[in-house]
Amino acid sequence: MKNIKLNINGEIRQYYVEENSLGIVVEDIAKEFSEDYKGYITLAVIGNKLRELNHKVDMDCSIKFLDTTNADGLRVYYRTMSFIFIMACNELFEGSRVVIEHSLSNGLYCEVHGYKQLDEKDINAIKKRMIEIVENNYNIDKISTNTEEGIEIFESYGMYEKAQLLRYKEYNDVKIYKCNSHIDHFYGYMLPSTGYIKTFDLKLYNNGIIVLGPSEDDKAIPVEFKPQPKLASVYQEAEQWSKLIGVDRVTTLNKIIENYDYGDVIRTVEALHEKKLSQIADIIKEKEKRVILIAAPSSSGKTSFAHRLSIHLRVNNLKPVSISLDDYFVNRDDTPLDEFGNFDFESIYAIDLDRFNRDLKDLLDGKEINLPKFNFKLGIREETGKKLKIDENQPIILEGIHGLNPILTSSIPDEDKFKIYISALTQINLDDHNRIPTTDLRLIRRMVRDYNFRGYSAERTIMQWESVRRGEKKNIFPYQEEADVIFNSACVYELAVLKKYAKPLLEEITIDNPSYIEANRLLKFLQYFVELQDTSDIPSTSILKEFIGGSKIVD
Repeated sequence: MKNIKLNINGEIRQYYVEENSLGIVVEDIAKEFSEDYKGYITLAVIGNKLRELNHKVDMDCSIKFLDTTNADGLRVYYRTMSFIFIMACNELFEGSRVVIEHSLSNGLYCEVHGYKQLDEKDINAIKKRMIEIVENNYNIDKISTNTEEGIEIFESYGMYEKAQLLRYKEYNDVKIYKCNSHIDHFYGYMLPSTGYIKTFDLKLYNNGIIVLGPSEDDKAIPVEFKPQPKLASVYQEAEQWSKLIGVDRVTTLNKIIENYDYGDVIRTVEALHEKKLSQIADIIKEKEKRVILIAAPSSSGKTSFAHRLSIHLRVNNLKPVSISLDDYFVNRDDTPLDEFGNFDFESIYAIDLDRFNRDLKDLLDGKEINLPKFNFKLGIREETGKKLKIDENQPIILEGIHGLNPILTSSIPDEDKFKIYISALTQINLDDHNRIPTTDLRLIRRMVRDYNFRGYSAERTIMQWESVRRGEKKNIFPYQEEADVIFNSACVYELAVLKKYAKPLLEEITIDNPSYIEANRLLKFLQYFVELQDTSDIPSTSILKEFIGGSKIVD
């Protein structure tokens, strides 16, 4: 017997391993600590690498478990749950094709193609079959092979889309997951067996199904389903446009780039953005809106959008003025504190709401106001002596994270407001079962922009991202359905462009770096894209230029 010491979340424990064994299965250790975690344990971090629960340890090391309250841990749960959902649908609806489309309403929106319009009876049947699969606790076996053999395996199953995707994979290692007669390829990790999916629910929604996992507050209860009809409509429109221009999967985009046919795709995408901006400006003109409120999560292209919208408003004989919410910050010493006792600069109460609403109302009433200026160096708001008065044809543009929060403009009648929500809603996925999260696109955008214009390393951007996301969930996402218009700033071709900027930054991050796990995850999905080196067809007004450089409308 061999004695090994494991440091598990700071607690040293000794385990005995048979000399000729491969070690202790992490899954067995996790069971000892399951009650210490708020969510379901799904992963382990060993040597700053993510390890599946069927990984074995045979030497002294430190282990940190990740559960479903962690982003990586939740991905594993949803990925495994999706596999079970796909299995159930394939067994129930012969010849059907399951597509994992995108996140929506706190879950994953999926569609079943090649079958009649789904109804509640179908939902109940899928749920019943999923429960049976979970209760039988079937093993999910991982087959580790190379690209050539992986392609042969999928072709033998008639899964040609999977085989085609693997041809673009840069690393010669392929992980195939098999459960009973079902096989699949995912670019992330999985749970060892179906029995781990203890909490889930299904909701019929539009033409598909929302698959819901465990809630963060109580893992035994599925997360609450929240209908998002406006966001769903924008996703549906994006999907239709992607199909129209012939780019609905990464493989189709790759072929277009390889055949040098990308010019028309770029011009079509940019023309669509221009058309949408023009339509929004026409609505504002027609409805005589006086206050334009713009909110967006990080790296959605809010600055470029606001500048381009101003141009379209001028075409409509309007003369918009912009007011910076930053200049209405309360003095730093008066800033509210967060739960950690730190200044919460993203709180809506970090803004002097009384002064802001008073000035805004006076402007709309035709009065002249004195514009303040926030001195970030001293942390105080100062009076500049600069005055502002507007005419009736001068709508006020306000952009910021609280733009859609009704508290921000509580003194202004709703009929005077026009609310715009912007986000980069990913339009293509790797394949039917591997989606590209909108969050990942925004993180890569931010990483490239931070490096190009702020001199930040990829490590710094990644390490700040969790805090950024926390602020978005609290201050932006709860109000997105309040928008009059949702503008999708994603460009269907952009990850192929961003790859050449992001990849070298991510590859600089070494295994001993705390941001390595996230950097490695991003590299794993970027490897499927063929780089688009030629950016000459991208206009200087493109939202993408805000991140890669060369924008003529953003300083």
